Amino acid sequence: MTEYGRGPGTEPWHPEDPLYGDAGWGAQAAHAGQQYPYGGQPQHPQYDGWSQDQQPHYGGQQYPQYDGHGQHFDPQQTGQHPHPQQHQGGWDATGTHGHVPYAADPGDPYGQHPVAYGAEQPDLYGTEDAYPPPQPPGHRDPEPDHDSGWDPRGDDEHPVPPGDDDGTEEPAERRGKGRKPVKSKKGRTGCALMVVVLVFGGGLGGVAYFGYQFYKNRFAPAPDYAGSGNGETVTVEIPKGAVGADIGRKLKEAGVVQSVDAFVSAQLANPNGKSLQDGVYTLQKHMSAASAVELMLSPKSRNNLIIAEGTRNAAVYALIDKRLKLANGTTQKVAAKEYKSLGLPAWALNHPGLKDPLEGFLFPSSYAVGKDQKPKDVLKAMVGRANDKYTALGLDRKASEVGLESPWQLLTAASLVQAEGKTHDDFRKMAEVIYNRLKPDNTETNQLLQFDSTYNYLKGASNIHISEKEINGDRSAYNTYTNKGLPPGPIGNPGDEALNAALSPTHEGWMYFVATDGMNKTEFAKTYDEFKALKDKFNAN
Repeated sequence: MTEYGRGPGTEPWHPEDPLYGDAGWGAQAAHAGQQYPYGGQPQHPQYDGWSQDQQPHYGGQQYPQYDGHGQHFDPQQTGQHPHPQQHQGGWDATGTHGHVPYAADPGDPYGQHPVAYGAEQPDLYGTEDAYPPPQPPGHRDPEPDHDSGWDPRGDDEHPVPPGDDDGTEEPAERRGKGRKPVKSKKGRTGCALMVVVLVFGGGLGGVAYFGYQFYKNRFAPAPDYAGSGNGETVTVEIPKGAVGADIGRKLKEAGVVQSVDAFVSAQLANPNGKSLQDGVYTLQKHMSAASAVELMLSPKSRNNLIIAEGTRNAAVYALIDKRLKLANGTTQKVAAKEYKSLGLPAWALNHPGLKDPLEGFLFPSSYAVGKDQKPKDVLKAMVGRANDKYTALGLDRKASEVGLESPWQLLTAASLVQAEGKTHDDFRKMAEVIYNRLKPDNTETNQLLQFDSTYNYLKGASNIHISEKEINGDRSAYNTYTNKGLPPGPIGNPGDEALNAALSPTHEGWMYFVATDGMNKTEFAKTYDEFKALKDKFNAN
């Protein structure tokens, strides 16, 4: 209970107040001669069927009414209403609360069940977010307009009187228990404007940034250094299969070029740009993309290990030792010990009588060999390159097409073509000579190849002047003068031309050949008589 107490009905403080609808203090005091609503007749509330002439009972008792002088007043006997002392809100002139009940409001969940005075009532204003308790009429601030009740113009704020828009909060006595201060409209408007400015400003900044990036990516030239380098050399290894953008990334990582796009553009602009190959290049840092492309196309920049067509394995091992600065014979020992773990195909293993089981698999090409590599790594890369080439050519399925039994024999024949031929046309004719001499019905040489190259391979030499006594006195497996058919295995590493010639020989009946000049010119014959004439020509030179 407050100083003034609470009646069963409360002031309709707000349309959402739980006690909204009680006809309490919001009305004007009833005065004599005052005009009543509802046709001008005074209205008496009814409770649960009571008529207007009956007074409500609380707890089974009926309470008397008193006038302003403390005298007992019975409205039923006199038929008069003490207007000066009684207000429609339930307050009399003495300041005490009259016990006049209020009509129940249909929308009021609490008005349907009146509670007697003195009984415990729930405190509907005890929480922080509740509406403040009503104030007695004598303690209220003057309102600009006393009309029928609450002004439902807003749910969260009190109406602001004209001219009172300076953003100040209402006085503490106007705020009820738990009521939050009303913030300034100007403050809220300023914050909202600031948020809008930040949002739109950030959006415009983002659009400008991405627009600039789009312009740079689509229209601006790629970043690029100027000049041919800063003098600091760097070694760059370009892997096999790398193309323009891949090469550009390697160069950018090494600090040679400033951007990948600049290198790609320079490579496309150079007529020979597409001929760049894998390998190890010695370049400089901070080179323009155009100068980097030019230098990479020059042999001066190449630092690769080059294996020429027909090179024997013994020579390849020596080149690897030299590149890796190893003692002579180091790589050959690794090859003899590790050849089975280097990636040879199954059809290249377990052949008896071989001088070198890796012969024919150190494929002629350009290899990037760095100073930190091991011999086994270099050998494995070469065997891998050979495997790729032989698989692409289909050696394992095309041997039977040329009358051979296996891809191993086809590879051996290709190595002979490489060793004996001089030109592209020589290779195809040389392949036919081999296949014709291997035929079972060959009565010219009786399946003897009679190639000097096989004997020279065995001896590790390249001698073209071999006496008949020497060659006929050797019975080793690589001597094709004394052994029919192919040698045990390849006698070198054939290149692309020799391999393709072995797969596609001529069919013109060639059986003999002689290097008539001893060096670069090879002539072919179909009969023994033609061969003798060529041999005489050779001896004459």
